[in-house]
Amino acid sequence: MGDANMRAELGSPGRRLGTLARHLGVDYSPASSSLMASHNASEIVTPSTTAGSYGGSVFANVVQAPEDPILGVTVAYNKDPSPVKVNLGVGAYRTEEGKPLVLNVVRRAEQLLVNDPSRVKEYLPITGLADFNKLSAKLIFGADSPAIQENRVATVQCLSGTGSLRVGGEFLARHHHEHTIYIPQPTWGNHPKVFTLAGLSVKTYRYYDPTTRGLNFEGLLEDLSMAPHGAIVLLHACAHNPTGVDPTLDQWEQIRLLIRSKGLLPFFDSAYQGFASGNLEADAQSIRMFVADGGECLTAQSYAKNMGLYGERVGALSIVCKSADVAVRVESQLKLVIRPMYSNPPIHGASIVATILKDRKMYHEWTIELKAMADRIIRMRQQLFDALRTRGTPGDWSHIIKQIGMFTFTGLNREQVTFMTKEYHIYMTSDGRISMAGLSSKTVPHLADAIHAAVTRIK
Repeated sequence: MGDANMRAELGSPGRRLGTLARHLGVDYSPASSSLMASHNASEIVTPSTTAGSYGGSVFANVVQAPEDPILGVTVAYNKDPSPVKVNLGVGAYRTEEGKPLVLNVVRRAEQLLVNDPSRVKEYLPITGLADFNKLSAKLIFGADSPAIQENRVATVQCLSGTGSLRVGGEFLARHHHEHTIYIPQPTWGNHPKVFTLAGLSVKTYRYYDPTTRGLNFEGLLEDLSMAPHGAIVLLHACAHNPTGVDPTLDQWEQIRLLIRSKGLLPFFDSAYQGFASGNLEADAQSIRMFVADGGECLTAQSYAKNMGLYGERVGALSIVCKSADVAVRVESQLKLVIRPMYSNPPIHGASIVATILKDRKMYHEWTIELKAMADRIIRMRQQLFDALRTRGTPGDWSHIIKQIGMFTFTGLNREQVTFMTKEYHIYMTSDGRISMAGLSSKTVPHLADAIHAAVTRIK
């Protein structure tokens, strides 16, 4: 039907109803403005009962989703009226007074941005803020990295670490020949969900040994040696979440040799650079070992922890390629992943990061504040260990001071965790992971009492 005929056909309400009637196989009576069945008068066209304005909700069959196992801890904590309650669930830094912390250097950078009259609120490019991307790559790979000097790195700004993982996952699902990704067991609860929804097939490799509360290195090597050629391997760059157990540098070297010899593709999740040990360079060593050999890898970065920019959602995905021309093509395809996902990233948080990283004095100030956060967490580990030892708590608790980063995998079981929540109002994930950043000198004795009671009463 031509456009003119179509307009004529549909030009009046009567004609539109007539057209509808023919589609439905019923007779239309213009006089009564009604639709009647051609053979059965009882077949009057009526509105569908699924329409929200005429009946129940079209979403009536949607079931209530369970709370996120990590964020749900905070929901339960907030409902508890107890004055002694302690939240050790969510991984967010707290001061000795139990308050969220905004770094002084972040406040200064933010003030500089606010006071700059030349700043506007225009869209960023799909790949994000150029200065931020360049500085982020230098931070994680090192300013003297051959990969950067040879323009072999494609970096795009993403929505914190989670967004960086998702963009990387979708890119690999489209452009990598092997769609299987191996993730450590255990790992951050969001990892399997992110990569599954990105289109990858998720498998696990052994990582944590519950008997030693340390690394199951032999199991790790055995499982990765069985992975198919080209499989992707997710690696926590430092401060493994949830266990706090990291390989030694010698073990990292063995992992690197195995991954390269098997033709596997490493994908690093770097959520804690500088926050684990207090040293930005030390916490990036695992990644730099892989970049130094000239091979390819992916790295997801987050500034949530090390700059305290949790709510700003600032992160980056960097893909180290074999050559500069490959990196250019990779970036072009990353744009095609990002554009229909969120179009382009937000400007404010990335501008804060770039302001700090490109100013020598502000960068130095940041490293001091960063080390102060890391040192406080290390002190909390020592205090908790000492408190348990003083109480004579059964078991070997040395893993608390051997593990590193924000979290400690206590070894407490689900029943013991439930007991501690009910009797002592201490909130943590059911696997026994606690956020050391949520502790203070005032709450350590209360936690030690709870752990002591749990392990002595419940086996």
